[in-house]
Amino acid sequence: MTTFRFAEPWAFAALAVVIPWLLIALWRRPSSPAVLAPVFRRAQSAGSSPVAWLATLPPLARVGALAFLAYALARPQHLTQNAESSRDAIALQLVVDRSGSMDDPAEFEGEQTNRLEAVKKVVRRFVLGDESGTNPDLDGRPGDLVGLIVFGSYADTLMPMTTSHEALIDSLERVEVARDQRERSTAIGDALVLANARLRAAEDILRSESEDPDFSLNSKAIVLLTDGENRAGQYSPADAAGLAKEWGVTIYIVGIRGGTRIGAGRFGRGVQPVNEREMRAVAEHTGGRFWPVDDLSDLPDIYAQIDRLERTEIRVNETTEISELYHQPARVGIALLALEALLRLLLLRRLHA
Repeated sequence: MTTFRFAEPWAFAALAVVIPWLLIALWRRPSSPAVLAPVFRRAQSAGSSPVAWLATLPPLARVGALAFLAYALARPQHLTQNAESSRDAIALQLVVDRSGSMDDPAEFEGEQTNRLEAVKKVVRRFVLGDESGTNPDLDGRPGDLVGLIVFGSYADTLMPMTTSHEALIDSLERVEVARDQRERSTAIGDALVLANARLRAAEDILRSESEDPDFSLNSKAIVLLTDGENRAGQYSPADAAGLAKEWGVTIYIVGIRGGTRIGAGRFGRGVQPVNEREMRAVAEHTGGRFWPVDDLSDLPDIYAQIDRLERTEIRVNETTEISELYHQPARVGIALLALEALLRLLLLRRLHA
């Protein structure tokens, strides 16, 4: 941001005193030398002759010179303020369950919806911040690398690690609950392993770009939301926890209680609840935490807690560049003084002539 100021504004006060005094002195000063007085009077009586016109210019040039020199003495300046903020790099991999049970009806913030749509709203506020003011503790993740993985029976990378958070949320908005019966199960282990791999790959890419062999992300975390038990995929949640521990990844898990319907028919007949003991063990093994959820209205508060856990201090380096602007008015003032001297010489020659 650029601003303008005078470093020595007192110069204008001096100008306000000097110029009126000078004008009064010039007005009252008798014409000198005395032999020239008749010539001046004759020039005045002759009307607006060239000599009379020239006689007014030296005082005006001197006043103008003083004005420009005072402006220069006030030291006009442009101040350019530069603020560079830096923060330790954080990478967050969001993992969202889209299995069949996420279609279960739910009430969220006074509206009838399903679990998945409620989760979308909370994740949006977590990533972009809550502009509505409903959850003021969620102020977004500007500058962080954020990725998105969704899973049912299979885990898919919907958005690789990116700082383009709007694009990530647009992708999330298009996610639907799995409709094919073969995709409606819950592969938590595979989703966590894929999330670990994405974080590791993002760190490797950043290390190669920085050309620093010791570069590492300050924090790598997975935020998993599920409402079921691991019943599909090649890897177990314990496998993923071991990998996360080895690679320095923290896992946070949000488990919606209520279970996943399994068995025959579209929704089935039985209940597959979140394995809270397993999920808690996975999270705590990596230094993370598990939150069981009975009421979807608790989700914003839980994501706000995760938001506070995965924060780093932003460092701001502020500098101010000062550009001095007195040179040009000073040149004009000196030029006007020179013009005054030249005009007086010219005037004297004409008078002697």
